[in-house]
Order: sequence, then structure tokens, then C-alpha cells
Amino acid sequence: MNAIVPILMGSRADLSQAQAIAEALKTFGIASEIRVGSAHKTPAHVLAILQAYEADPRAKVYITIAGRSNALSGFVDAQVSAPVIACPPISNTFAGADIYSSLRMPSGVAPAVIIEPTGAALLAAKILALGDPEMKARIEAYQRKLIDTIVKDDAEVKGNG
Repeated sequence: MNAIVPILMGSRADLSQAQAIAEALKTFGIASEIRVGSAHKTPAHVLAILQAYEADPRAKVYITIAGRSNALSGFVDAQVSAPVIACPPISNTFAGADIYSSLRMPSGVAPAVIIEPTGAALLAAKILALGDPEMKARIEAYQRKLIDTIVKDDAEVKGNG
């Protein structure tokens, strides 16, 4: 499949999370690009990025990373027709209360919210697999590997019990 997952982060502080998502996407053979743009500070820059991706004919799912006041995910979702996955970084600064800025969106704006970077990558892969049998097979292989690990762990624990 010729697909792309643009990963947009609100600031460079989110780079490690973006890289974790990009690595997880590689396991499914999905290309990604990491970009930086703030809905609050550089909305015109974000719009220019989105316009370029929207002109790209490849299938795509956007993943956004922004914490505290997560305007980026809603802003992106309102501008594109492709699915958007918000993957906000975990913050203890506000005892986790800043997650609400990712969960509460205005009507007509509906990014999915996945906290774990690998989970965001998996959801993007599953969305892209809707039109790609090869991607579906990669996801099924990934899930079989997870199942095999659990069954093996169970057998080992049972044998030691």
C-alpha cells in the first residue's frame, strides 16, 4: 500500500513520543513523517502542512501529539477528511487532568484518542488495512505473535506453579 502517516507534534518536546510512533508504524511497513506545528502559535504553518498532505493522493491517517491544551488534534481534524488520532503525552503536571483537552472536542470534530504510542500506530494500521489485504495480513501476524507470547507465558507459569 502506498500510504503515509503524518505525525504532527505541537512542539519538539514531544519528539520521543513521535519517534516511538514512527518506529511502531515501521513494524507494519507504513511510512511516516514527523512535523512540528502549533495550533496556538503557528496555525498558518499547520494549515500549510495539512494542505500539502491533503494534496498528496496517498491514503493517510494523521497522528497528533499535543498536551496541556490540545488544540492541535481538533484543529487538524477540522481541516482534513482523513482520520485523526490524538496521542497526547502523559503529564503529571496537572495530575492527568490535561487529558480532558484531548477528550472533549466541539461538535463535528472527532479525533480518536489513544494514549500509548504503539496503540496509536496500531489503530492507524487497522484503518489503513480497510483497503489493503496485505496490511490486514501484517496486523493479523502481529496479533498472532502477541497471542503466542501469552499462551507461551501461561504454559511456563503453569509449569512452575
